[in-house]
This record gives sequence, structure tokens and C-alpha cells, in this order.
Amino acid sequence: MADIVDIAVAADSFQTLVTAVQAAGLVETLKSPGPFTVFAPNDEAFAKLPPGTITTLVQNIPQLARILKYHVVPGRLLQADLAALGTVISVEGSPIKIDCSDGFEVKNATVLAADIAADNGVIHVIDTVILMG
Repeated sequence: MADIVDIAVAADSFQTLVTAVQAAGLVETLKSPGPFTVFAPNDEAFAKLPPGTITTLVQNIPQLARILKYHVVPGRLLQADLAALGTVISVEGSPIKIDCSDGFEVKNATVLAADIAADNGVIHVIDTVILMG
């Protein structure tokens, strides 16, 4: 099995996320033993952001890192675990609301693929970049 970063790199649908993680200097962290639960926005999720947002974030590494850390939760949390918790605290420090009453939603994003196992955690693919606040 591969780690979270290797899985994202191998999938064609996370090129923007991988680029952002590299720019923010978080590759080493996400390759560490963890475990981590990652809510991974696919390329279509990043494409929904207003024009110029990604460029602006890459020029503001601290803000980019904060947003990326908001998509990561300590521990290996599968969909069933998240449903039972209802809210989790991100690595960034802010709460993330989980709603499994009708499908599987993380804040304002729908989970497209859940429980993708990695050596150092689990990935849930989401259709929207989740923002704090």
C-alpha cells in the first residue's frame, strides 16, 4: 500500500491538490506515519474556486498551508467513525461539521469516494474545497 501523497500523485484527479501541498511544504508531513484523515478536493473542486484564487494562494504560502491543514484531521477516521462523531477538529484547529444523514457531507462538500485506505491514514475525495468560517 502507498501513503497519502503517493496515492494522490498516482491518481490523475488530484494534480492541483498535489501542487498545492508541494507549494505549502506539506509533503513531508503527509508522508509521515500519521495517521491522518484527508478530505481531498479533486481537480474539479479546485476549478470551482473563483478565477485567480489558486494563484493568489500559491503566492501566500501561510494562507495556503492553513487551508490545506483544514482538510486534514488527526487519526484514521472512516465514514462510520465520522458519522458517529458529527464534528471533527482539523489539524489547522477549526471544527469541521460532518453530516451523514443524507449521503456523506463534510461541511459544504459532498464526499465522492470514501474510505480510501493509505499506509498512513485514509482519504475521502470531496467535490468542493472547504474553507474555514
